[in-house]
Amino acid sequence: MESLYFVLSWLCHRTCEHCYEDRFRPYYGEELQRVAAQSRNNVPSIIEKLPDRMTYVDPADPDGSERTGRIILAGGEVLLEPIREPVLYPALRQLHEKYNKAGGVELIVQTTGDLLTGRLIDELLDHHVSVISVSGIDEYHEGLNQPEVRDKLIGKLTGLFVARGMEAWVPAAERRPGARYFHFFGATPDSWIGKLWPRGRAQQNELSTATLTDNFCNTWSGGLNFLRRRYNGSEVSIDPEGNVYPCCIKTKKALGNLLLDTLDDIIDRAVGNPVYEAISKGQPDRMGIQHGWSVEKFREKSRKTLPSGRVYENLCVGCDAFHEEVLIGNRGLVNISA
Repeated sequence: MESLYFVLSWLCHRTCEHCYEDRFRPYYGEELQRVAAQSRNNVPSIIEKLPDRMTYVDPADPDGSERTGRIILAGGEVLLEPIREPVLYPALRQLHEKYNKAGGVELIVQTTGDLLTGRLIDELLDHHVSVISVSGIDEYHEGLNQPEVRDKLIGKLTGLFVARGMEAWVPAAERRPGARYFHFFGATPDSWIGKLWPRGRAQQNELSTATLTDNFCNTWSGGLNFLRRRYNGSEVSIDPEGNVYPCCIKTKKALGNLLLDTLDDIIDRAVGNPVYEAISKGQPDRMGIQHGWSVEKFREKSRKTLPSGRVYENLCVGCDAFHEEVLIGNRGLVNISA
C-alpha cells in the first residue's frame, strides 16, 4: 500500500474542541492504565498483520517500478511518557525490522509538537523516523491561539530540526536519499481538514461549516482509492483496537479487525462490495443504491438539525446514517461483503 494512518493510542494531553475523535483526551488512574495496556498489547499483533511489503506502483509510471510506501504513527499524542517508550519506540523498531529488507518503508511520526525536545527528536531519528510531522499549528490548540505564538513554536522547532540535519518537507519525488524531513500543519481552512470533519468534539461543538459540496470522501485520507491497495493513492486508517477504516474520519462500522485478519484479506474482501467501491471512488452518495438507498435518499439522510437548531448538511452524515440503519446489526463486523 502507499500509506497507513496508524493511531497507536487514544491518550492525549489535550481536549481540543475541534478534535474529530472524542476518545483523544487525557486519561488518569485506572483508565490511563487500561488505555496504555490496550496499546502495549495490541500494537505488536497489529503490525504482524500488516502487508509483507509496504510498496506500491503508479500505473502512469513508464517503468512500473515499485515505490516505497509510508506508515504514519499518530495519536492522540504518541510522545506522552506512557506511550512513547512502551509503545511508540518498540513499534518503530518492529516496523523497521519488518520492512527493512522488503522494499523499505517511510516512517512518519505525527505529534502536536509542544512536547518535542532535542532529546526526543534524536530518539525518533535513532528509531529510523523519516519525517516528523507537527500537526498542532492552528488556533484551536490551547496556548496557540495567536499567530505570533504559533510562529514562535515553529521557529523553535525548526531550529531543533535543522540543527540535526533535517530539512523542510518536500514531495517524495523531490527528496534526497537518506535525508530526514520535518513538516508543520494544522486545522486551517486551506489545510488538513479544512472546514472540519463532522466528527467527535468538532461535531458536538458545532464547529464544522462544511456543506454537501464538501466531499471529504473524495480526498486523501477520506477513502478515495483505498481499495487499490497495490497502487498509488491507497490508504486506510487503523485504530488502537485493531479496527480498519477506509478513511481517517472513520465510518460507523469498521471494515475488519487486525487482531483477527490480515490487512490484505480485509481489503480484498471489500473489493467488489458496492458500498466500499463507492467510497473508494469518492462517491459516498452511491454507497446504498443496492440496498434501496437512492442518491436522493442518501442526500436527504445527509441532513440533520443540530442542538442549536442549525440545519447541517454533509455527506458524512449520510454515511453515518447508512451504516447505522443498514450495516450495523445486520452483518458481522468483518465479513460484510458477502
